[in-house]
Amino acid sequence: MKNTLFDLSGKTAIITGCNTGLGQGMALGLAEAGCNIVGVNRRPPEETQRQVEALGVQFLAIEADLGSTAPIAEILQKTEEQFGTADILVNNAGIIRRADALAFTEQDWDDVLDVNLKSLFFLSQAFARACINKQRQGKIINIASMLSFQGGIRVPSYTASKSGLLGLTRLMANEWASQGINVNAIAPGYMATNNTEALRNDPERSKEILNRIPAGHWGTPEDIAGAAIFLASSASNYVHGHTLAVDGGWLAR
Repeated sequence: MKNTLFDLSGKTAIITGCNTGLGQGMALGLAEAGCNIVGVNRRPPEETQRQVEALGVQFLAIEADLGSTAPIAEILQKTEEQFGTADILVNNAGIIRRADALAFTEQDWDDVLDVNLKSLFFLSQAFARACINKQRQGKIINIASMLSFQGGIRVPSYTASKSGLLGLTRLMANEWASQGINVNAIAPGYMATNNTEALRNDPERSKEILNRIPAGHWGTPEDIAGAAIFLASSASNYVHGHTLAVDGGWLAR
């Protein structure tokens, strides 16, 4: 008998920030499970599109800057024009600014919160409205962080946004679970992506990090893909408001 728990055939997922790294890994994972992909990025995700289409599903590229809420209506409109509706929303796009808390600027605060929380909320709101209006089940997957649980240093607005995202995930789940919408989050640990290349190339810092990870190695985009498939599929229909750490055991240490 075919196991349909993780089958996403005929579904459509909107994924923000899928040019490279974790976003690309999740796009490929969902596509391999049969899902069509709408990739929302500031520049064309040509390599992601090529790999997704090679898996036999459709890919719609939408160029948008989520530094403001202005593109949200167009994202939903273009998705509906090509696929009728979206079944899954993966809020992966995010930015980070680094500076000591005493020197941190208001601009760096606003820029990060606008992308990581404000646009994320209003895109989720628009997606949820569309699902409810069409009486369709929906899945929202937010990408949180280890800094949803820890304070970190030199990233005050990023820490605030990711801590806020954990709470916002719970709030949206509380309000929308009864409407057939699952809202959950994934909190990646230290992953081998472009964003961590400098850390991985620093022997001393890399050793410190690896010594803290019980699994003993960096995670990969494929590790996140499995969690995304679970939260996007019917296997997670009774999972609401949960933030799943995919961290090699970092938080357990």
